[in-house]
Amino acid sequence: MKNSATLEICSRPLMGSKKRPVLENQRREQNENYENQVHGLTLKVAHLQNENNQLQKLFHEKSNINENIRQEVARLSGENSIIPELRQQTSELQRQKQDLEAQVDMQSRELAEKTDQITNHLQKKIEEEQSQCMQFRQQAEELEGDKTELHGRVEELQEEKQHLLKQHLAESEAKTRFSQEAWRLTAENMDFEEQLDKKDRLIKKLQSQVKSLEKSEKAKSTPSLVIPKDYLGMLEYKREDQTRLIQNIPRGVVVNMIPGLAAYIIYMCVRHSDYLNDSAKLKSLMNGDHQKDFEMLSFWLSNTNHLINCLKQYSGEEEFMKQNTSRQKKNCLQNFDLSEHRQILSDLAIHIYHRFITHESLQGISSMKPSGFRKRSPSANQDGEAHTISSILQTLGSFHATMAQHGTDPGLLRQAVKQLFFLTGAVTLNNILLRKDLCSCRKGMQIRCNISYLEEWLKDKGLQGSSAMDTLKPLSQAAWLLQVNKTNDEDAREIAEQCTELSPVQIIKILNSYTPIDDFEKRVTSSFVRKVQALLQDHEGSTQLMLDTQYRFQVTFPFCPSTQALELLQVPSSLQLGFLTRL
Repeated sequence: MKNSATLEICSRPLMGSKKRPVLENQRREQNENYENQVHGLTLKVAHLQNENNQLQKLFHEKSNINENIRQEVARLSGENSIIPELRQQTSELQRQKQDLEAQVDMQSRELAEKTDQITNHLQKKIEEEQSQCMQFRQQAEELEGDKTELHGRVEELQEEKQHLLKQHLAESEAKTRFSQEAWRLTAENMDFEEQLDKKDRLIKKLQSQVKSLEKSEKAKSTPSLVIPKDYLGMLEYKREDQTRLIQNIPRGVVVNMIPGLAAYIIYMCVRHSDYLNDSAKLKSLMNGDHQKDFEMLSFWLSNTNHLINCLKQYSGEEEFMKQNTSRQKKNCLQNFDLSEHRQILSDLAIHIYHRFITHESLQGISSMKPSGFRKRSPSANQDGEAHTISSILQTLGSFHATMAQHGTDPGLLRQAVKQLFFLTGAVTLNNILLRKDLCSCRKGMQIRCNISYLEEWLKDKGLQGSSAMDTLKPLSQAAWLLQVNKTNDEDAREIAEQCTELSPVQIIKILNSYTPIDDFEKRVTSSFVRKVQALLQDHEGSTQLMLDTQYRFQVTFPFCPSTQALELLQVPSSLQLGFLTRL
């Protein structure tokens, strides 16, 4: 109705222009009222929808509750139907319970009676065992006393053994000194014989001079003075006598009156070949083979070294002639350059040296065993027990005396001793690494004691500067490792810090092989070995377990000029070298 009225009002042509704005405002207000009413109705509709949803939700929940109630009622109804049956079962169970309780009471009384009987029997047995235990304790105390007494006896025997060993060493040293004194006296006797020969020759010479003077007086002639012959320091020989020369010279092995006498004789023969410019004779002499048994090897090692020094000293080279006297400078070679032969002789000397230090007579030195060591089986080497510290020291003493007798250069002697000590330490350490019966505290103590004997031997011979003891450091540290405590973290750190000469592989091997031989020693635990292994991870060293016993230190032959005047040197008649002619 309102809309039609509005249209009619708007369509009237008679309305004036002044009423139009009023109508538009009224229409706008009506539109706004309609919109507000529509918005309010929309909100009411939304509110009613929410209430409707909530009512529906409540209705569904009530329906679910009712359904659950119906199910529960049905379940309870079913259970009520079996209640009489359950009551009957309960009464039956109570009756069975009463029967069981009666049986339990009866069995309890029987069990109590049996328990009393068993308790009484066990009590009697416990009393008997306690009495036996007291007897065992008394026997154990008696055995402990016997064990302590035996240990004391063992220590006394060890002390007595050490004392006897020292006495044996003293006796061997005395024998060595006696033999050296005998050699010295024999050398002096030979010197006296040589002096007697000289005096006899001088007497004969003087007698011949007297006869000549008498003849001259009788003939009333002018007396002539006898001028002694001026020797050139050469020895002449025939080429066919060269074999006899090489064979007869080693007679000086027994008593070598002058150190390097054989070298001087050979060089004087070389000088004569040089003087004659006879290259074939010289070459044949220089290529002779002089290697034989142990003493011959020692003899030729020393004299080959002296011969090399002679070839250098009389080569004419300024660097080797600084200490030569004016007379020695006249004995230099004139025609031949023997520098190549010096190298050949040097190689020969090295070959002789290697054969010398590995000679079978020195094999006992490289197989040192702790005192009291026994063979493992009857098939072991029958000479094994002879290679003890006393036999090693005796062999070393004989070795030293032989080289000293032949006038070996002190520097070369120190190198040989160092090599022998290395072989001793390497072979002994390899035995420790391979054999569990050597990996114990007692064996470590015995090895360190043997090392101290070797050190005393070096001091007695004046060989402290040979660095021989440095080659025994791995063995010494292995012996220390066998003796040191091996239980806690502090011990593990000490082992890692002290065993610098042993490789990590060797340290772990010794720890794993450690075998207690009495109740005073304990086996090394695997956890302690792992601790040491962890501390050694960053340590550098060889990964090889065994030491190379074939290793050889580089040998050098230092130049040592001689003060011996060749023109004054005479060949002893004991060498049976009468085919040599002194020029």
